[in-house]
Amino acid sequence: MCGSMRRKGADSGFTLIEVLVALAVFSLAALTLVNLSGENARAAAALEARTMAAVVADNQAVRAVIDWPPIGITSGQEVAGDRPWFWVRRVSRTNDPEVARVDVLVSDRPGGSTLAEVTVFRGQR
Repeated sequence: MCGSMRRKGADSGFTLIEVLVALAVFSLAALTLVNLSGENARAAAALEARTMAAVVADNQAVRAVIDWPPIGITSGQEVAGDRPWFWVRRVSRTNDPEVARVDVLVSDRPGGSTLAEVTVFRGQR
């Protein structure tokens, strides 16, 4: 009876230290998940912005293919996805006088970083 005697209530629960360690581990896991969801939201917003900028760049490239643009740099604004987008179109000569190079750069603010860029070559009719 001496060897198998236990104190009453000694194994009936967790110690305060065990509870605090468990809470610390849970808190770290929860903070990691919250941070991950925030990163996912930021990545989704950036992807949406790049996609819409690419649509605007494609639109401007198609316009340059339809109508022969003048040599030089032009810029403008287009609304897509309920947001304003700012584009710069640079038309330059190539070695072939019948072909022009058209570069379109799109950003979300004037002078901002380029979110999408398209290059097309246009031949005269």
